[in-house]
Amino acid sequence: MSFDPSSASPGISISPAGRFDLPVSHGYLEALLKEPAAPERAAVVCHPHPKGGGTMNNNVVYRMARALEARRAAVLRFNFRGVGRSTGTYGDGQGEVGDARAALDFMAARFPKLPLWMAGFSFGSRVGIEAALGDARVSKLLGVGMAVRMFDLSFLEGTRGGRPLAIVQADQDEYGDRAEIEAFTARLDQPKRLWIVDGATHLFPGKLDELEAAVTDALAWLEGQGDQTR
Repeated sequence: MSFDPSSASPGISISPAGRFDLPVSHGYLEALLKEPAAPERAAVVCHPHPKGGGTMNNNVVYRMARALEARRAAVLRFNFRGVGRSTGTYGDGQGEVGDARAALDFMAARFPKLPLWMAGFSFGSRVGIEAALGDARVSKLLGVGMAVRMFDLSFLEGTRGGRPLAIVQADQDEYGDRAEIEAFTARLDQPKRLWIVDGATHLFPGKLDELEAAVTDALAWLEGQGDQTR
């Protein structure tokens, strides 16, 4: 599938390394775009909680992005408001939902013929998936380290409009261990699938290779779920 990124994102200057400022209502978001020569999908990856030091450079977020890139996705990472060079201040979750929506809008405009996916880690999965469920353009969802003990994720127990959801979780996650994530996943509508990384805790210390392998498997499953271009 061909695309012409030069005609998209008017007024936005993207460096050769993929770094740029994404305009939003409160100013801009510090962002990083990686795009292969012939991408097959466009994905946004959201980072963990700003109050806990989360940024787009988090190790888990980086590994998620790398797995997506390896499967020919154009991938956008960005810092939520008030993080890094991004303008604004912490928005108690709802402001960050707005940031995630802006990221989706950017990717949809830059890659209008590609399927649009949303992925996130921890707080980023909570915020990113909420933004995605309000956007009919998003076709696939990936949540890593879904903190079911910390955040209200009951909104996911309703309909997702048939959109597949893949979840990757540490079996000893401090915010949602194996038993908790299995019980949560069981309440969700199909299509869904859960991957557990044995011996890992929330940030996957010492288990990043296993995490990336699980994410790669999850992406392969999502690809097999009938992705359609818009």
